[in-house]
Amino acid sequence: MIREFVGLPSRTAGRAAAGGHPCQGLYHRGVGRKPKVAVIATHYQIDFSEHYLADYLAIRGIGFLGWNTRFRGFESNFLLDHALVDIGVGVRWLRDVQGVDAVVLLGNSGGGSLMAAYQSQAVEPNVTPLDGMRPAAGLTELIPADGYLATAAHPGRPEVLTAWMDAAVVDENDPVATDPSLDLFNDANGPPYPPEFLDRYRAAQVARNHAITDWVEDELKRVRAAGFSDRPFTVMRTWADPRMVDPNIEPSKRPANQCYAGVPVKANRSAHGIAAACTLRNWLNMWSLRVAQTRAEPHLGRITCPALVINAEADSGVFPSDAQRIYDALAGADKAQVSIDTDHYFTTPGARTEQADTIAKWISKRWR
Repeated sequence: MIREFVGLPSRTAGRAAAGGHPCQGLYHRGVGRKPKVAVIATHYQIDFSEHYLADYLAIRGIGFLGWNTRFRGFESNFLLDHALVDIGVGVRWLRDVQGVDAVVLLGNSGGGSLMAAYQSQAVEPNVTPLDGMRPAAGLTELIPADGYLATAAHPGRPEVLTAWMDAAVVDENDPVATDPSLDLFNDANGPPYPPEFLDRYRAAQVARNHAITDWVEDELKRVRAAGFSDRPFTVMRTWADPRMVDPNIEPSKRPANQCYAGVPVKANRSAHGIAAACTLRNWLNMWSLRVAQTRAEPHLGRITCPALVINAEADSGVFPSDAQRIYDALAGADKAQVSIDTDHYFTTPGARTEQADTIAKWISKRWR
């Protein structure tokens, strides 16, 4: 196995004084003939350079570029247009330096909507910067990929945050304040949860997201008027999707009363969670239902290249309806959907082999 480190500047960010490049990753390939098809995988902030699928695909003759933008580990600074330009650096490197004939975008977990946004922007420019900011240089010069692959993917950052939000929060500045009538962890409410409770709960989650957006927009005007560009804030209690607690809601093979951070009631009262560390601009760029351009479905509607959607049946944070939404929103005629009996990271015995075989067969029918 050959693993090559790749560090490159971006159109909108050069090499740091300490030496690091904004765009970094590892290119994985087997020994011998260079691959003619390569996959590129990127996430909003998680380091994908050593993605678990890399070696599995490399030994099957498919190149794998685990690629990071400047925002790896710095999600609170995320700007979509600059991230897309950084992804474009990796796509162009695969074309120009590795000489691959076909590039497949891999959207894993949160990366599903990010890679959809890349392809959407490349084929039909639509991404705009926040008010008062200039668009990233090179944003309208992205090279389209040849295929799109979503595996255990969410339908967008605003969607997943809202679905996981604790609807019982009554004061964003007080993590303890709770509306008992909407408390998911109040035994009087369930589980099982009556349909009328779930309807109120889901509506309150959406209202919470919109209320934060209202505050962020007003606060951004206020701080800018005082000469500030931004400010940080915290979003608490984001491990409270009713499906995490009650496996009878949208049944799948997932374990009961589990989320990615353990038991939901405990995780929800911790300081760890998505959107826990935000800035005003980050909220509008990534998490807002009303404003953010990180919702997958509008982008998927511009994707006509071959596409594959893989669902993990025992996933405790991505649910069957999420995979179905992604599949249904894809605009192309050449699209396929597969389910594998495993968890979010495909850690059960044989699951990664099955996942890699599925991807390799799908690729070989189209580009090899």
